[in-house]
Amino acid sequence: MMAKVLVSLDTGLVERLDREARARGVSRSALIAELAAKGLGEPLGPGARPEARHAIERIQSLFTGREPAEDATAVIRSMRDERTERDARFG
Repeated sequence: MMAKVLVSLDTGLVERLDREARARGVSRSALIAELAAKGLGEPLGPGARPEARHAIERIQSLFTGREPAEDATAVIRSMRDERTERDARFG
């Protein structure tokens, strides 16, 4: 649940907040919420923000129920072995 608040800030600070929010691609409100949470010691690691969790869930849904086309370990071993054989021939 979110609460709306009205705060008074120095104009210069608001301008800095707006520049930072634009640079991060977030709203001023989201930036202030993140900075306040961080300042109060709330955990803000990867996936702590709802937007990040939603993005991670969307990415994971792309792979749900799908098997990899190839075994990555087998492919890497095969490439390594081919390179070793080639190096031995042309040494």
